[in-house]
Amino acid sequence: MAFEIILPRLGWDMVEGALASWLKQDGEFVRAGELLFSVEGDKAIQEIEALDSGYLRILPYGPQPGGEKVPVGTLLGYLVPQEQLASFRFPGSDLPDSLKQETESMKGVEPAGVTAQGQVGTPSDDDRKRRIYISPFARRLAEGLGVDWQMIKGSGRDGRIMAKDVEAIATLLKPEAPVTAPSSIQLTPPVQPVMPAPALQPASSAARTVMSPIRRKIAEHMAKSAHTTAPVTLTSEVDATELISLRKTLKDDVASSGQAVPSYNDLLAKLTAQALLEHPLANARIEGDEIVQLATVNIAIAVDTDRGLIVPVLRDVQSKTLRQLAQESATLIEKTRNGTVSYEELQGATFTITNLGMFEIDSFTPIIDLPQCAILGAGRIVPKQVVVDAGAGRVEIRQMMFLSLTFDHRLIDGAQAARFLQRVKKFVENPYLWLVG
Repeated sequence: MAFEIILPRLGWDMVEGALASWLKQDGEFVRAGELLFSVEGDKAIQEIEALDSGYLRILPYGPQPGGEKVPVGTLLGYLVPQEQLASFRFPGSDLPDSLKQETESMKGVEPAGVTAQGQVGTPSDDDRKRRIYISPFARRLAEGLGVDWQMIKGSGRDGRIMAKDVEAIATLLKPEAPVTAPSSIQLTPPVQPVMPAPALQPASSAARTVMSPIRRKIAEHMAKSAHTTAPVTLTSEVDATELISLRKTLKDDVASSGQAVPSYNDLLAKLTAQALLEHPLANARIEGDEIVQLATVNIAIAVDTDRGLIVPVLRDVQSKTLRQLAQESATLIEKTRNGTVSYEELQGATFTITNLGMFEIDSFTPIIDLPQCAILGAGRIVPKQVVVDAGAGRVEIRQMMFLSLTFDHRLIDGAQAARFLQRVKKFVENPYLWLVG
């Protein structure tokens, strides 16, 4: 029997994704366990292994690499055994051409019947061949740019209108653009496109761009957090002089060994994990009417990328050495920035650390990443004059930084959160305390 290839669910909350690329050619023999294709989700691109062996037959009317997102479970193709290859036919391939579009189950594509006058309506049998297909993303883009997508001839399979088609026609219709249309876009003669007012906005008007999938995901997640939690932020100034000295010693020690140098985030992760073991309510979550205190500490580290803020997870931080964490975090950050981090590496965090010190930010109010109940924000480290002995009037230059803890007041009281932050502060100022466990 032929084995179906479908778009897999890479994470528990994943409902749609895009086919990024095929890693095998149509007709090529594929063995079980070989990498077959890659999928792009909200935050990562992951390569998928073949579950069975057979000859790859890519669905000709299925999702295209680099195309729009489709629901999890969408059919992509088949792996066909050799004995069935000669007789194999795609479902619907024996139907008349005029009816194929109705049986091809093009998930994620919205069909619209268009009459000879260009008006949307219920298509008659004569109009079926002129049915227009446009992806939801391209349609939203057209609406945002004020483009009448019914006048566009798509460059996708079966004339599907893609986002690039909409962008090209929008550029064409600008006053400063050349009159000649790109080869992939044709206006249906003799009708000339009648554009709504927004399409001819002056150059000084506000620019419009469609939100990227990751930006939409971040927006939804942050809005949910803001409307669900009862966030309170505590801020404390911390003397990081000894922490800097410790990192310099570690850096000098591993300089010639080729090992990863622990970053300040690695140091913060390790000391925060120790503080979480002592204050387990900060490492808990609400599930229904219950408070669940988690036994392990999985700390997410916020990473700024070209695609947006992505938060990979360091697991079992409480049981790993600082050098182990340094190596793991360096690998995770590299994978996150080049887009190869897996969904598993983005799941399961119990606490988050976000650091804006490199942008010269002193303190800020981080947003809780549900279902976690707290997040720690770190500001920049700057030298300041600090009174170290008030009685003697002695002042020293110390390396100071701000730590900001946002916590969910539904779960943690202010005094409990303050004691946790106080413990983190003590570990920063006295690194040997948490190093000894």
